[in-house]
Amino acid sequence: MRLNRGAILNIAAMFLLGCLLWQAESFLGDYQIYIGKLIFINIILALSLNLIYGFTGLFSLGHAGFIAVGAYVSALCILAPEQKEMMWILEPIIWPFSELFTPFWASVLAGGVAAAIFAFFIAVPVLRLGDDYLGIATLGFAEIIRVLIVNATAVTNGSLGIKGIPSHATLLACYGWALFTLIVLARLVFSNFGNVLRCIRDNEIAASVMGINVFRYKVLSFCIGAFFAGVGGALLGSHLSTIDPKMFNFLLTFNVLMFVVAGGLGSLTGSILGATVITILLEWLRAIEEPMNLGFVELPGIPGMRMVVFSLVLLAIILYRREGIMGTRELTWTRIFAFLRRHKA
Repeated sequence: MRLNRGAILNIAAMFLLGCLLWQAESFLGDYQIYIGKLIFINIILALSLNLIYGFTGLFSLGHAGFIAVGAYVSALCILAPEQKEMMWILEPIIWPFSELFTPFWASVLAGGVAAAIFAFFIAVPVLRLGDDYLGIATLGFAEIIRVLIVNATAVTNGSLGIKGIPSHATLLACYGWALFTLIVLARLVFSNFGNVLRCIRDNEIAASVMGINVFRYKVLSFCIGAFFAGVGGALLGSHLSTIDPKMFNFLLTFNVLMFVVAGGLGSLTGSILGATVITILLEWLRAIEEPMNLGFVELPGIPGMRMVVFSLVLLAIILYRREGIMGTRELTWTRIFAFLRRHKA
């Protein structure tokens, strides 16, 4: 296979960033590394939802449910049997989960596969709906998943959640899984499969008339997106070291939807930029809620002000950049070089 200049530059950039992240602990603090891991996890979640909503046009609000499935399955896989025996105090954990113990990479894949299986059983009845009805139905199923987690005490430890999850989600591991997600989805959306998804998004009736099995492609897109949501959930659980059902409510889906819409529906690089910018912005705005010492006077913090400012920023994006940061475009080396030539001239 012959590589063009763009492919060579992409490989070089990915390798260089990987080398920098490998040495990150020597020049970055714990907080910076924490934010870096969160950015890569959010990129995975944004890319997965963009495949479902941005490329296929399925307005899904059930992403939090798939993230929860991935997080819990992965946690059950990497927790030692002795930890499970001590932690499940409401009701003893049942077999085979009591003896289940796998490597981290296998637990992440298991979380993704479990989320895809749940997505398949959800997709079959609800993907015949459209627009707002689909959003309401997927939101309802996400809430059903959360309620099942609360009540399946012998498997999930119920409302107590799972604590002490091994922190295998290093900065380099999160980067590797984000890279894997990007490569797989890029190969999909820039192939004939991606063209079919865009056709379904733009005009479902025309796609059906052309002989496309619309329902089959919708289910495939929904399950693939859910798989990567489960991967992101598995990394999130290991990153935070603790999970509980309250984490996986509608607000989590709304945050992921924000990444996608702010970056641009139907743009992979838009999802990357949207997740990166919003994650950093949310953390940076925490300073507003903390007291500030200006030397001559100390200003009190304003609780809740962070989300007020963030909402104003989102409102500005909706009013003045409705298509998002990238719209439906992708950031390529050709565009970068053309931009540099114009400004150099």
